[in-house]
Amino acid sequence: MHIWQIEKGPGDAAWDAFVAAHPRGHFLQSGAWARHRANDGWFARRCLVRDGEGSGTILAGAQILIHGRPGLRRAYCPRGPVCEPGDPAWPALAAAMARATRGCVALRLEPHWPDEPATRGFLIQAGLREAEAIQPPSTLVLSLGRGEEALLAEMKQKWRYNLRLAERKGVIVRREGADALPTLEALIADTAARNGIGDRPEGYHASVWRAFEAASPGAARLYVARFEGLALAASLVVHFGRCATYLYGGSSERERQRMPNHALQWAAIREAESAGLAHYDFWGIPDALGLAAVAGEALDAVPVRSDGLWGVWGFKRGFGGQVWRAVGAWDQVHAPLRYALGGRLLPALRARLAGARR
Repeated sequence: MHIWQIEKGPGDAAWDAFVAAHPRGHFLQSGAWARHRANDGWFARRCLVRDGEGSGTILAGAQILIHGRPGLRRAYCPRGPVCEPGDPAWPALAAAMARATRGCVALRLEPHWPDEPATRGFLIQAGLREAEAIQPPSTLVLSLGRGEEALLAEMKQKWRYNLRLAERKGVIVRREGADALPTLEALIADTAARNGIGDRPEGYHASVWRAFEAASPGAARLYVARFEGLALAASLVVHFGRCATYLYGGSSERERQRMPNHALQWAAIREAESAGLAHYDFWGIPDALGLAAVAGEALDAVPVRSDGLWGVWGFKRGFGGQVWRAVGAWDQVHAPLRYALGGRLLPALRARLAGARR
């Protein structure tokens, strides 16, 4: 018998253990992520389906983040729910999610499910509407567990050369602690300003590191590449379940010829391999590439651009890996009229605000 329940709070050890062990589990469904987002006014509700009352085994679940005033609240389930498409527990879980988000305009789901016809068919049959993705649907995933020699062999030759060059040129990469958080924030801000892209508010990346470090020491890994003590590049990688995810990174314009970014990624990949993880997720590539992969088209045939995630695609692909695309975002609508109005008014408001900024 499937018993569903709704719990308040950002998560606990039992929930995180369930998410980490599930094939569709993801760090964005962890209690640490909910605690991080609480800094921006989001509060969490967890919907659990168990095989019995009380402490029965968790069969499926969803951690939902809610934000806004009553009547205008948004509900969002990043990389959830944690279940398989067509899971027998789905009817109970869908009912729990509807109950937990009652009073919200809609609940946006972004399942960690592959973009396949069967998956899309299930979501449509469940009465969900396809919506604009919040997380990048497409990513590049490197399979681990093969040893460093195999990982090096999968890289482009130029990338292997750059790793050797960084070592010869005196670049040293170390995993550092809280004292290096200002360095990470500064390098990310510098990179954003240099490339003319938006950046998170000050302290955002530090909040992510602290939330995961508090939940499980070593889960958040802050790498800094230095030359003679000078920080040239830094990155934040999260270990959760059997996957390491490269979330954020930034670099300086100084000493770029020493290839610190290549050394930085390789250090993170090596640690993920040594930790016995199964995958290294480069977290975000142009969606046109993911769509091409889903359609069975050659990636080299996709027209290359210079905006958005195209700037990092060339760098990431040099390390090898396979393109993977999630099924995207889908809405469970609770207030159809307000939902329809929001769909028409929000784009106009964004355009007006963009014009005002210019």
